[in-house]
Amino acid sequence: MGPVETIIVAKLKQAFAPFYLEVLNESASHSVPEGSESHFKVVIVADQFSGESLVKRHQAVYKTLSEQLSHGVHALALHTYTEDEWGQRNSAPLSPSCSRAKS
Repeated sequence: MGPVETIIVAKLKQAFAPFYLEVLNESASHSVPEGSESHFKVVIVADQFSGESLVKRHQAVYKTLSEQLSHGVHALALHTYTEDEWGQRNSAPLSPSCSRAKS
């Protein structure tokens, strides 16, 4: 886990005390230099999302990670669930292939 990913995990744990958290650095599947930390997928399951719209959930995560988003994180795929929603799914959608990925 790189330094940016470590900060993202720590901030999300502190802000949301999630039931489940998965942060994946997907930068390697994009056209960026090796070792980059610019594209992330976040799956977060938290009680705080109960009664909140998807937009409000995403806004809360963006606010928590505002510093990272303004300093190097180019893309953030968010999958936000309540514990009940997660219990019905138990998985997040797969990320699509990047058309500009390195070959």
